Amino acid sequence: MTTQGKVVAITGASSGIGEATARHLAALGAPVVLGARRTDRLDRLVAEIEAAGGEAVAVRVDVTEPGDLRSLVDVAVERFGRLDVLVGNAGVTRISTVADLDVEGWSAMVDVNVKGVLHGIAAALPVFRRQGSGHLVTVVSTSGLKIVPTQAVYAGTKNAVRTLLEGLRQESTDGVLRTTSISPGYVRTELIDNAVDDPAVREEVKRNMADLGIDPTAVARAIAFAIDQPDDVEIGDLTIRPTRQG
Repeated sequence: MTTQGKVVAITGASSGIGEATARHLAALGAPVVLGARRTDRLDRLVAEIEAAGGEAVAVRVDVTEPGDLRSLVDVAVERFGRLDVLVGNAGVTRISTVADLDVEGWSAMVDVNVKGVLHGIAAALPVFRRQGSGHLVTVVSTSGLKIVPTQAVYAGTKNAVRTLLEGLRQESTDGVLRTTSISPGYVRTELIDNAVDDPAVREEVKRNMADLGIDPTAVARAIAFAIDQPDDVEIGDLTIRPTRQG
């Protein structure tokens, strides 16, 4: 089974990389199950995908709630008979030095970026085992590959997930589960909209991102590439960044 016909659930699907991935995979013939907190955006996205001839369904999902991830998986199985891929894309960031002691921001990043991924694994893995196949594609970040000031905790959460997926891969060499980490660099998304408290700094960061960042569809194509491999081939890690990114 290639991408066409594979049932794919996506978290953080209401904007950015998640939205681009939903549109791209649906255009390739994959039924998509879209999860996010902003259901108004999800509903519009579903309508647009269906108008273009694709199959899509929306579920309100807050990845910090394990039950919401179970609902996402359940809807996929109930609507389409199975779940082949879970794209764990939901994420948040806060830009600040460790000395700023943004404890609330640290907790939010751990809850969404780490626990949110674990909640998705807990929901999807039993289905994958029952089916005899499944694929976890998780969006991490180049922030975990090149550590820079003001992103220590964010990078830490992304490297925690990278380590988690590698451990899971080594525990799952029976051919049932595939795991893929996608590490985007600067991408034009809403990720940084709430990353900085200072309005002037926030606008400067947004301008830099708009100038340097690549379109989210580039990441969507990378995700599709990993999904499209034969069942005995696993793309473990993919890094995708602007050619001008240092």
